[in-house]
Amino acid sequence: MEQLGLFALPLLLGYVLDLIVGDPDNWPHPIRIFGNLIAKGERLLNKGKLRFWKGAALALSLCILACLFFLGLNQLTLSIHPALFVLTNALWVWYGLANHNLIREGKAVFRVLEQEGVEAGRRQLSRIVGRDTSQLSPQQIRIAVLETMSENLSDGVIAPLFFYGLAGVPGMMTYKMINTLDSMIGYRSERYEQFGKFAARLDDVANVIPARLTALLMVLVTGSKRGLKFALRYGNRHKSPNAGYPEAALAGILNCRFGGPNMYHGVLVEKPYIGELDRPIAPNEIDQVSQINHRTCLLVVTGLVGLHYLLRIYG
Repeated sequence: MEQLGLFALPLLLGYVLDLIVGDPDNWPHPIRIFGNLIAKGERLLNKGKLRFWKGAALALSLCILACLFFLGLNQLTLSIHPALFVLTNALWVWYGLANHNLIREGKAVFRVLEQEGVEAGRRQLSRIVGRDTSQLSPQQIRIAVLETMSENLSDGVIAPLFFYGLAGVPGMMTYKMINTLDSMIGYRSERYEQFGKFAARLDDVANVIPARLTALLMVLVTGSKRGLKFALRYGNRHKSPNAGYPEAALAGILNCRFGGPNMYHGVLVEKPYIGELDRPIAPNEIDQVSQINHRTCLLVVTGLVGLHYLLRIYG
C-alpha cells in the first residue's frame, strides 16, 4: 500500500466514524487511560518540595511514553499487514476527534434549556464547562455553549488533525496527552499552581498554531469578514493566549458578544468581553454553529489529504 493510502485512509475512516458514531458512552477510550495515568502520577508526586519540577517530569514522561507507544504500535501493525495498520490508525483517529460529541452536547444544552427550563439547562451545561452554572441566565447558558464549541473546535478537532498532519497518529495522540494533562492539572489553584504550570504552558505552546488556524478556517467556511476582523481585534484579549481566537471569530460571524466575568471553581474570573453587540442568542443559532464546526472539520480533513497527495507528487 502506498504512503498516501497509509496516511489518507485512516484519516478518512476515522473522520467518518466520528461523524456517524462519535464516542459512545461507556466504551473503552485511550483518553480515560491517559487520565488514569495522570491522576496516579499527580497523587504520587504532587506533594513536598520541587512541585514544579515534579509536574514537569510527569508531563514530559507521559508525552514521551504516548509517542513511543504509538510509534511502536505503528511499526508492529505495519510489519504484520498494511491493512491492520490502516484499521488500527483509523480507530485512533476516531478516538482522537471530538467533533460529533461536541456538537451533540452543545445541541443537548439548547434543547434541554428550551424543553425543560433554565435549571435543567444549567445542569446540562455543567457537563461540558468548568464554570459555575448555578446562577446563569438562559442567555448566559447559550453564550457558554457557543464559547465552548468554538474553543473546543480548536482543542478537540483542529489541533488533533493538525498534529496528525505533522506526525500521524503518534503526533495526534501525543497532543491528546498534552491536552488531557492541561485539563486535569493545568489550573491556577493552590493544589495545581506549581505542579500543573508546566503542563499548562506546554498546552499553550501546542495550541498556538491550531487556535489561530481554527479562527481562519471558520472565517473561510462562512465568508465572514467580520469574523476575521473580530479575530484580529479581540483574539489576544482573552486570558488564554489561544482560546480567544476561535471565540472571537465565532462572535464576529454571529455578530454577538462573548466573554465577561464568570465563576470557576468558586473563584470569580474577570474575562474581557469579545464583541460589543449584547444581543439575545436565538435557540436556532446552535444549528448554524454546528454547521460551521462540520464544515471546518471537513475542510481540514480534505485539505490534509490533498496536501499529502501534492507532496507525494511534487515533494
